[in-house]
Amino acid sequence: MDYNYPYFYTDTICDFAHLLNDDNLKMIIINSLKFLVNQKLIEVYGYVIMPNHIHLIWNMLKLNGKEAPAASFTKFTAHEFRRYLLVNNPPLINRYRSQKNDRIFQFWKRDPLAIPLSKEDTLIQKLDYIHDNPTREKWNLCTQPEDYKWSSAIFYETGIDEFGILTHFRD
Repeated sequence: MDYNYPYFYTDTICDFAHLLNDDNLKMIIINSLKFLVNQKLIEVYGYVIMPNHIHLIWNMLKLNGKEAPAASFTKFTAHEFRRYLLVNNPPLINRYRSQKNDRIFQFWKRDPLAIPLSKEDTLIQKLDYIHDNPTREKWNLCTQPEDYKWSSAIFYETGIDEFGILTHFRD
């Protein structure tokens, strides 16, 4: 991903498992994004955390030391998922054991989707898509997008940013 350019980003839990049903694991994602925002490494324009994947519209501003912010995000969240599961659900962690030599566990699938958003109308279309995701019949997590806590939909309706991670895409 290039810097100072908005992207539609999707990352998925391995085997499409519904790991993110647990709100504590959703908060790990929020806290990672908050850290990166507070360090001025990223801007987040929109997000949704679904049971087995996340969608973000974000902008990488600069490296986190020698590491891209997206890599910092996935590495940090994976470490925190592991730590949380070891204490709170040890049997579940075995589902994420890796056969690869470079890791013991793997939570996120390799090669997340990152699509550059060069036009505002495309960004708005992707924002609508992620906000509508929890209302879709497949998920049925809420009836109105702004009713889903784990999304930026309410921010675009009311200006309220419960987690303090969002920048309006027009700012």
